[in-house]
Amino acid sequence: MRYLPLDLKHTPTPKIEHLALLAGLEAAVRGVMVSVWPIYLYHMLGSAQEVSVAYLIAGIISLVTGLMVPWLTAFVPRRWMYTLGCSMFLLGAAFAMLGSTTGAYLAIVVTTMGTATNFVCFNAYVLDYVARENLGRSQSVQMAYAAAPWALGPFLGPVIYTAFGDGVFLVSAGFAVALLATFWVLRLGNGKQIAKARGPAINPLGFLTRFVTQPRLIAGWFFAVMRSCGWWVYCVYLPIFCIEAGLGDKVGSSALGISNTVLFFSPMINRWARQKGVRRSVRLAFLACGVMMLGGALFAVLPWVTVVLLFGASVFLVTLDVVGGLPFLMSVKPSERTEMSAVYSSFRDVSGILTPGVAWLVLLVLPLPGIFAASGLGLFAAWAVAGRLHSRLGADRPSHGGQTAEERAALDRAA
Repeated sequence: MRYLPLDLKHTPTPKIEHLALLAGLEAAVRGVMVSVWPIYLYHMLGSAQEVSVAYLIAGIISLVTGLMVPWLTAFVPRRWMYTLGCSMFLLGAAFAMLGSTTGAYLAIVVTTMGTATNFVCFNAYVLDYVARENLGRSQSVQMAYAAAPWALGPFLGPVIYTAFGDGVFLVSAGFAVALLATFWVLRLGNGKQIAKARGPAINPLGFLTRFVTQPRLIAGWFFAVMRSCGWWVYCVYLPIFCIEAGLGDKVGSSALGISNTVLFFSPMINRWARQKGVRRSVRLAFLACGVMMLGGALFAVLPWVTVVLLFGASVFLVTLDVVGGLPFLMSVKPSERTEMSAVYSSFRDVSGILTPGVAWLVLLVLPLPGIFAASGLGLFAAWAVAGRLHSRLGADRPSHGGQTAEERAALDRAA
């Protein structure tokens, strides 16, 4: 009897580094475009208000897409859903190269649909192939692989766009092809198929009732929404402000690139949070962000001062990226962690709807710096809510010999 080699009988189990490679390539796809999209849409649509409408439409469709993907994977294998997400990056680039208003709308909508599709599928692969005790290390490795693309992409994107125009979309499409090819080489398939499901898949929306009855979970979700809104304002409206203020189309993107280099200091930020405690570190970060965002609005007549202030706010937004999710992680019940995390992840799409929606309303009565002021007020609200967190959340507890195991695990996952 002849036997097949082991590597032909079984698909190799992907390593943490393999999943991080996918995360890094997707960061390259999105990072090179993150500073280009606001500039491109502003040039194509003609005003910051129209850009807000485009992002609002894209955010709504992205939210629906993200909620539909788990349901669709019951009919379409996950490997083909991920392939579809990568293909949407290519289709978005093609629409952008049409050079029309309709093409611009379709480009941003299709690209955000691809992002939402890949986000859901990628996290499902991580949960399939990474043991729970290694999730913290997996997150750290992903950040390390993605740090360079997110730091260099915002610099290079506008430079390529200025020099070669549509060439920047070809660069992004090239990374998307590399992402898709790497995905198929890794042979992730449809994830682990250990046994046939004995019942219908659990609908994450079914946990909304439990979610809304737990104030600490709502607070953790609210912190994530406000943090994400702050990033939306920084990434989208600062570059437009720089163009309108006569600073050019590279100042905002350069500020974003420098801000993303702070990701390399995430371990130091995490150690600082351990020393200060979660409540103090979260409140300080939200307060500093709010003050600097509001200051950016008040000093808008001095454009460079506004740029510096918003850059300072971004440093604390990175801090919130590291510690802002801890109140949720430390409050969710272990038996509901997977389902509640599915509900919690909606903060990305909610902020993608809320930010351009509020910006559109603000621009009806105020100039663009009014968006910075509105963002500052939202961050102040998060600072106030954070004051209701337990004072010793995440801090050492001498009477109990230190932190609880769950709190230590949550802090380690943020490292």
